Amino acid sequence: MPTGRIILLNGSSSAGKTTLARAIQVARSEPWFHLALDQFRDGMPPAYRGLNSPPGTPGARGLNVVPVEQNGERITAIRFGDVGKRMLHGMHRAIAAFAASGNDVIIDDLFLEEDTLDDYLAALDGFWVLFVAVRAPLEVVQQREASRAGRFPGTALSHFSEVHAHGIYDLEIDTHHNTPAECAALVSTHIDAATAPEAFSQLRAHRQAGLHVTSQELAGRDP
Repeated sequence: MPTGRIILLNGSSSAGKTTLARAIQVARSEPWFHLALDQFRDGMPPAYRGLNSPPGTPGARGLNVVPVEQNGERITAIRFGDVGKRMLHGMHRAIAAFAASGNDVIIDDLFLEEDTLDDYLAALDGFWVLFVAVRAPLEVVQQREASRAGRFPGTALSHFSEVHAHGIYDLEIDTHHNTPAECAALVSTHIDAATAPEAFSQLRAHRQAGLHVTSQELAGRDP
């Protein structure tokens, strides 16, 4: 059975990843299955989906939404405990198994943990992976966040730059200046290209050479 292809969408909360994933499904004639971090999070027991849960509790061990202070501003951060990290590990390998069965997959994720990329590189080794940055200006992301039910203010700000710290993609999408259909068309062009995506191969080479982006380098980048 032919191995399925993988589109990995990475961007901050409210950047437009889910909207883009659905637009790609509409644009393509072949079926692409949408798998998202939110789906795996929602599969966790409610007690492990924490809201400012104290250390040692199930909420802190799973996925915990916590208030933090950044540059004098109160924002919302997402923290993974041991159960949450185990969920991420399983999620990445579930995606690999899905694609190995011949399914084309769109992944909707955000790299909140420093080792998320490394685990994806391990789990998806040998697969065709198109790595896509999904971006919008911070003020636009914050406006979207404020208008959507169930979103905590300041969540996108807490990881707006960090999710892109690795800096290498096959394609970068601007969901503010382009419509969902236009964004999907850009992705489709890369899907149908004669050459295979290269970002994951480049990132593996960087990791093997010990080249990781430092917090100082990240702090010096423009959002």
